[in-house]
Amino acid sequence: MDDYTVINIILSIIYHIIAVKKNNYSFPKIVLKMSTAKNFYREIAPLAAGDSFLVFDRVKDSFDFPVHYHPEFEINFILNGKGVKRVVGDNIEEIDNVELVLIGPNLYHGWELNKCTSKKIHEITIQFHNDLFHESLLSRRIMNPIRDMFNRSIHGILFSKKTAEELTPRLVRLSKLDGMDYFLEITSLLYDLANSRNQRLLSTYTVDYDTFDDYDKMKLVYEYVQKNFADKITLEDAANVASMSIISFNRFIKKRTGKTFVNYINDIRIGYAARWLVEKDMSVSEVAFKSGFNNIANFNRSFKATKNCTPSQYREEFSGLKRIL
Repeated sequence: MDDYTVINIILSIIYHIIAVKKNNYSFPKIVLKMSTAKNFYREIAPLAAGDSFLVFDRVKDSFDFPVHYHPEFEINFILNGKGVKRVVGDNIEEIDNVELVLIGPNLYHGWELNKCTSKKIHEITIQFHNDLFHESLLSRRIMNPIRDMFNRSIHGILFSKKTAEELTPRLVRLSKLDGMDYFLEITSLLYDLANSRNQRLLSTYTVDYDTFDDYDKMKLVYEYVQKNFADKITLEDAANVASMSIISFNRFIKKRTGKTFVNYINDIRIGYAARWLVEKDMSVSEVAFKSGFNNIANFNRSFKATKNCTPSQYREEFSGLKRIL
């Protein structure tokens, strides 16, 4: 990005900031710097209304995120992840050693270790609200590339390996920035991403709430499981929610998530259990029952299979690691 472009972007942002300051808007950032020794990680709640950015920066020896969606934009950078399986919408691929993707709001996505053998997988994830960059800013001519990129992100965008490698140093430095420095740098990064070459759209379908297509069915199943995961959920119950036969639903859920329905539910239950182990003052057995397991032995076995540690070890490892700026 040349100096002229940077100056114009800064002027546009300053104009935007002056406008939103009248509404007492600020640019807080949440930063999570994660443990590098093991594959432990903390699953956290979505961005609060007053937050601007959520940053994960972690190095670990495993990489598993169940298929999920959220209303925020997400930039995901992975280094040393060759062989990891990525799911974005209806696209499922093994990734290269380095990759950089942009996920649009409410687009299903997830990752799993798959064939990756690296013990130092470096992941940097940035999430921000879909209304952080107001239309009054995006409508300015110099911001058109970013606006166009946001529009295309409903499919998920894979950036070229060259772009990912060139931006690696800047992405690594992000968690060290704060306040307006961070806001300006991420805007500059978005501009460079928007103007980069050899971008590829990942998913063939888009987020569409008006037609009852596969996305809508998956959305119904996701919301049903999120609401009822603490109770007994049968395959027949879920198939009925999607208005499908059990056989068709089995194929559908496997294609969309890469997992069986039982494993899909367990991933969600373990995700909630991991959060509560760190955030709540509850015993391990209380966490197990609240997250939908009716057998402690089964909970411990499932948790260790997913996190490679016991619930007690996970709680001890993650107490006090969250940092808010």
